[in-house]
Amino acid sequence: MRCTQSFPIDSSRFDALAANLLRNRDADMLASPPGWEGESRSLIGIDPTAELLVRPETAAQTIKDFAFAEPGPVLGFLSYTYGLGLRGVPSKKDSDFPAGHLKRYALIVTHDHATQRMTVSGPGESSVREIQKAAEAVAPIAFPRPNGLYGRVRASLSRKAYMDGVRRTLEHIRDGWTYQLNLSLKLSRHCPDLDPLALFLYLRNRHPAPFYGWFTSGALRVLSASPERFLKLDDGQVLSQPIKGTMRAETPAPELVQRLTASPKEDAELSMIVDLIRNDISADCEYGSVRVPRHKAVFHVDRLLQMHSDVTGTLRRDRDCLDLLLNAFPGGSITGCPKQSSMRIIDELEPHARDVYCGSLLAIHGPRDMDSSIAIRTAVFDTRSGMLDTWAGSGIVVDSDPESEYLETMAKAEKFLFPDEEPQ
Repeated sequence: MRCTQSFPIDSSRFDALAANLLRNRDADMLASPPGWEGESRSLIGIDPTAELLVRPETAAQTIKDFAFAEPGPVLGFLSYTYGLGLRGVPSKKDSDFPAGHLKRYALIVTHDHATQRMTVSGPGESSVREIQKAAEAVAPIAFPRPNGLYGRVRASLSRKAYMDGVRRTLEHIRDGWTYQLNLSLKLSRHCPDLDPLALFLYLRNRHPAPFYGWFTSGALRVLSASPERFLKLDDGQVLSQPIKGTMRAETPAPELVQRLTASPKEDAELSMIVDLIRNDISADCEYGSVRVPRHKAVFHVDRLLQMHSDVTGTLRRDRDCLDLLLNAFPGGSITGCPKQSSMRIIDELEPHARDVYCGSLLAIHGPRDMDSSIAIRTAVFDTRSGMLDTWAGSGIVVDSDPESEYLETMAKAEKFLFPDEEPQ
């Protein structure tokens, strides 16, 4: 019999508790720091009781059988690599990164920043009480910039090579093979003394975004600081919030917001992807239920203004959240459109594997309840090699300027590079 109890705890003490649990218990976390409209919950899974390591050939039914075997949340990720197989795009890139990893846990801790309450669910009263005692004992702490983040940053594509990739993408657009494509580069540095959890906690405290995630997969540590939701289902109500359209801005000044929303290029980027998302979810939604109630909304994150839209629908009664997710995976905002053709071109132009980047971090609560992010602004630390890898990219359309796209890409990478670092 599971025991569930709720206690008051403010956000600063919860942050200290979360740091303690991630450091000292076998725990993973999906978190929305305070300050994001509609995003107030953080979720920690402690002591995994079952795990599914997803391979490229793993069937959708196998994932469903694991995710829906018992009530309660399953946390994890699906990588972009798994999406290549779903879309029938072959790749010759070598990577030992998992195609996905899902876990079920003995203990679940949920904190709502809006109500300042924490709920703990575990196998018995003693396990729940243990977390409550830990919460009572913590005090707010600082999260300083971690030591050990050094070493030359090496890019899979130099500035010139990335700009050449943009030019080749423009040729593909003019030839009709794609009309928007997300081109990325990979940034790597050797920093064996880095504490990746300290980096995650520092970024979460210093650079808030609505979809943070910390996940342990063997020797790998996934650190995600994503601003983008992929798909959410709340009792069958579907919400996708694709991001397209970016402008560098220290503040969300009204004149800059107006300039972003009035830009024909940025409008085209977002509108194309909205159409793609509508198409991706329509087959799994009730006929006529797919809508775009909010288009070209703007928010400020990572010293960038970003546009997004809300795409909504109602899940069909004969479908579940994984039907919806896998039929739309990977998210259109990080492939381009048409999706399959764009993914083939991406695999041709990018010399690196994307791994978890542009995949999704997931919280699956049941067949009709789920939330997922797009794994952008995401890094992976390998505890065996001491390598920290991150990725960044931008959406290319017919009027894209190669240099501007490179600068936008590097601006998105700053969160893990820190300002004033230029990759070699």
